[in-house]
Amino acid sequence: MKDSTGTSNLLGMTLGQLQELCAAEGFPRFTAKQLCDWLYKKRVDSIDAMTNLSLAQRARLNEVAYIGREHPVNCQVSRDGTKKYLFETENGERRVESVFIPEEERATLCVSCQVGCKMGCRFCVTGQQGFHGHLSAGDILNQLFSIPEYDRLTNMVFMGMGEPMDNLDAVLAATEVMTAPWGLGWSPRRITVSTVGIVPGLKRFLDESQCHLAVSLHNPVPQERLLMMPVQKAYPLSDVLALLRQYNWSGQRRLSFEYTMFRGLNDDLAHAQKLVEALKGLECRVNLIRFHESPEAPFKTSMPTTIQAFQNHLNRNGVVCTLRASRGQDIDAACGLLAGKGN
Repeated sequence: MKDSTGTSNLLGMTLGQLQELCAAEGFPRFTAKQLCDWLYKKRVDSIDAMTNLSLAQRARLNEVAYIGREHPVNCQVSRDGTKKYLFETENGERRVESVFIPEEERATLCVSCQVGCKMGCRFCVTGQQGFHGHLSAGDILNQLFSIPEYDRLTNMVFMGMGEPMDNLDAVLAATEVMTAPWGLGWSPRRITVSTVGIVPGLKRFLDESQCHLAVSLHNPVPQERLLMMPVQKAYPLSDVLALLRQYNWSGQRRLSFEYTMFRGLNDDLAHAQKLVEALKGLECRVNLIRFHESPEAPFKTSMPTTIQAFQNHLNRNGVVCTLRASRGQDIDAACGLLAGKGN
């Protein structure tokens, strides 16, 4: 967040963290819940607006803390109604993007959790720009709190810039704020967190969160996946699937796999069958994604008839498969195109 006179960003702090802050400053323990109420229910952007705190408490908080609420510095609107917001972080030196996706009965915000990404997936514009820093929980929540569509939101997905399992502390803190009764009180079913499959972080996420999970799969053949996704070397897809099979997916938490369709690389029926075999017995769904071509990636999107045949094969063989609608492609807001440029 931009520079301020305080040292700690209150936005993004959990109830436990706020209790620690209040204890350190000699405030009554109940002050932490008052702070939660102002931050997450009333959504104030100023400590001085917290009128049920004493003047002395507010003065001290202004010395040691601030509320990191920053408006987006740019907004692009797609012809399909999608909006891409650009936010500044770290004194304005770095930028991230989030995407608001309106639908008839849903309004989804796709948020970023890092500036750039370490994963280096060859087809992803974000991955090709490299890694430039983690976002704090406050940076993540600011993307939610500071857009005019906040009151319309029904869902949030961690599918923007960055790998959530590589910045898990901040992601878990943000989702705790969103789902806790002292926070926004959302159901975890309204939140989906994505990953390329970093096994240690994934295990911790599965143990500590009830939010939905989306795994970026993209190719069921190990050697071919490695050429597209370097993470395959450290955390093979087989290890990811073995971990996922240890958990119950028949309850409220949903498991999905993201599968981007690349012409001539992963889109034939042989790949579809290998995907069926890899996911056999695992309660899940597969979301097919049209590849969004860009100068940074040497791939082409699959033909519509090929995508349909792939989808039909999965559905006929017991794997629920849908084709995700492409949104915001004309403003580089579609999957894999976020780059923090805000053109």
